[in-house]
This record gives sequence, C-alpha cells and structure tokens, in this order.
Amino acid sequence: MQDKPLVYVLSDSVGETAELVIKAGLSQFKGEYKVQRIPYVEDKKTIDETLQLATEKEGIVGFTLVDPGLRSYLNKQADEKNIEAIDIMGPMIDAMKRSFGSDPRLEPGLVHQLDEDYFKRVEAIEFAVKYDDGRDPRGIARADIILIGVSRTSKTPLSQYLAHKRLKVANVPIVPEVDPPEELFDVNPDKCIGLRISPAKLNDIRKERLKALGLGDQATYANMERIHQELQYFDEAVEKIGCRVVDVSHKAVEETANTILRMIK
Repeated sequence: MQDKPLVYVLSDSVGETAELVIKAGLSQFKGEYKVQRIPYVEDKKTIDETLQLATEKEGIVGFTLVDPGLRSYLNKQADEKNIEAIDIMGPMIDAMKRSFGSDPRLEPGLVHQLDEDYFKRVEAIEFAVKYDDGRDPRGIARADIILIGVSRTSKTPLSQYLAHKRLKVANVPIVPEVDPPEELFDVNPDKCIGLRISPAKLNDIRKERLKALGLGDQATYANMERIHQELQYFDEAVEKIGCRVVDVSHKAVEETANTILRMIK
C-alpha cells in the first residue's frame, strides 16, 4: 500500500466535477489522500492503462463518463480486476432518463460550455471589485452605474448585487475632507445614483460597526454632529452632479437595487 491512498479520477471532459465529488467523499476520512486526475478519456486504451496503474498502486477509481460504451467497459474491467470503481455520473443519468422519459445528449463537457451571459456577469463582478470605494476614478467613465454616498450606505454590497445583473458598477465615497473625483462631473448624471440615509439610521449603523470592531461608540465616526456634516456635504455633491437620489434608510440591499434598476430602465 502507498503512503497516501491513491484515487484515480477519469473523465471525458476536464474532470473537475469528478474530482470535487471524490474530494468531498475523502473529506469524511482521516489521513491524507492523493488524487490523480486523468481528463479527456476517449478510448479504452486510456482506461486499461489507468486500471493497470490502480492495480499496481492499490488505488481506486472514480469516473464521469457519459459514453455508455466506455462506462460499461470500465465497470466490467474494474470488476474483473477487483478494483473499486465509483461511477459518479452514470447512475444519475440513468435515473434521469427513466424519470424524464427522454434520452440524454451524451456530450462531454456541456457544463463548461458557458454562454456570453456568464462571462458578462463575471466581468461585471470583477469591475465592481476593481472600482470599489473610489479606488480608481478611471472606472467612473466606464461604469454603467456610479453609486455615491457617505460611509455605511451599502455601496459595496449594492455594487456586487447589481454586478450579478451584468451591470458594471463603480462606487465613490463622499467625505467632506476629500473633493469628489472630477470624473463624476464629466459623466452623464443619469448614470449616477446618490444613496441618501437619515442621520439617526446612519448613527445606529455606525455605532454597531464600531462595536463589531471592538471600539467605543463615542468615536467621531458615529458622532451626530459629524454625521450631519457628512450628509450636508453629500447633498451639496449630488446637487452639483445633478444625479438622482435613493433613500436607503429603511431598505434592504435587494430593495434598493430593484429601485435603482427601475430608475435606469
């Protein structure tokens, strides 16, 4: 027996699904295990070679093969060689065929044939991360939506939520000591959304934030005088930009996002 028990993972695609399932199973056992992935299996020769290795190394085999011929061959050969073989995909496809009353497509790798919608969503999420919290004002010109607001008005979670709708979102914090980026005044104001919040609600949120950080709630960050100063500066900024405003005082992120989606459409 090897120092680390060995599992061979065969697949007619990249083998990612099979490996994830195998590793999920292995997580239930103590000790270390070695997983060796063998992707793009298209012939019996590859199966024979893998089973020979499994015999020599005293390993087991897990596989996802949609071709019923290859699947049957592997099961038969493994049984003859007394090798433990785990058919991950076969029983599920067979059960679905019986339940749905239709034949499977039997095409490897369909789950990875990702469409344009998927890539747009990924691009939007990456955009939201890159241009979060005013990190890079160059994103303002490229954004579909620009969110502006004082600290703790849910700019970041809103950006991520809208990114899942395939919208590129940049967000910019409004702070009295810092001039808003000049780019904010050059873009179409219809792309800008100000996030307004009541002083009392902001005070509550910031106090809770300070407590979570292990700090006293008397810090300037949660001081009402400071909050009024920030909100006044915010009102001046949105008036100068000429953008629309959404009150987020008593709205969940999903509610605010849906309000913004209706506004931009």
